[in-house]
Amino acid sequence: MNELAPPQLNVLGTRLEICCQNPITGFFRDGFCHTSHSDWGRHTVCAVMTEEFLQFSRSQGNDLITPNPAMGFPGLRAGDRWCLCAARWAEAHQAGVAPPVYLNATNQAALEVIELGTLQQKASQ
Repeated sequence: MNELAPPQLNVLGTRLEICCQNPITGFFRDGFCHTSHSDWGRHTVCAVMTEEFLQFSRSQGNDLITPNPAMGFPGLRAGDRWCLCAARWAEAHQAGVAPPVYLNATNQAALEVIELGTLQQKASQ
């Protein structure tokens, strides 16, 4: 994780907050939506899963529902927070099924793909 220094910021310009530790999320599985040059998917959007989004993601070939014990993945349910790829969230937004976003835990790198105003419209606490 040395590639993460200095501390990463959220989309509001303040220190990035934790997204979720149960289930443990993030590209680095540290609970944060940290990113680096090795995170080709840019797992930067801290989103609150909805059944509608989970079904959409599954239909797009990314099944976030089914557990994968070999990978330490418990499967997600509506209400879980998860660091999503910014492009997947934007795709879901275009389809009208984007899940709510926790702005304090959404990495500012998401702004390379999604406008702040769009994220703010879907803000959750």
